[in-house]
Amino acid sequence: MKSERRSILKKLFASVAGVAGFGIAAKAEPAAPEKEVGDVVMLQDVPLFSGHTKFNNMVFVAGKGAHFEGDITAHTKHVLDELEKELIKAGSSMEKVLKCSVFLHDLNDYKAMNEAYKGRFGSKPPCRTTVAVYGGVPGDSLVEIDCIAYI
Repeated sequence: MKSERRSILKKLFASVAGVAGFGIAAKAEPAAPEKEVGDVVMLQDVPLFSGHTKFNNMVFVAGKGAHFEGDITAHTKHVLDELEKELIKAGSSMEKVLKCSVFLHDLNDYKAMNEAYKGRFGSKPPCRTTVAVYGGVPGDSLVEIDCIAYI
């Protein structure tokens, strides 16, 4: 008898709450934003990675390298030019970069890389991590740089 009364009270409360609009019924969840990708690189007809990925107001740019003969200065300038092109395609700019990761083939190139790097991100440069990569940067580049920016 006691459990029967509880069951009746639960049903009554549920119906009153629903009529009063307390929102006990399931609410529709807003649709999750979709990521957008640009310039998908394929490997044997299978998507491998994207040149950039946009999500909400953020853009993540894949690492760019320099695959030609040259010194660290030429490679760094080329890589930064490629980053800038990718950022513009994604609707962003160098001034909106929040974070860079720099991967060097040789840590001895740090000073020369910095010389080519400085000033490329405006008066408020992004935070940065720089490491020398054991075994070298893929594609015989002397430097690879990726970044995160906002749109």
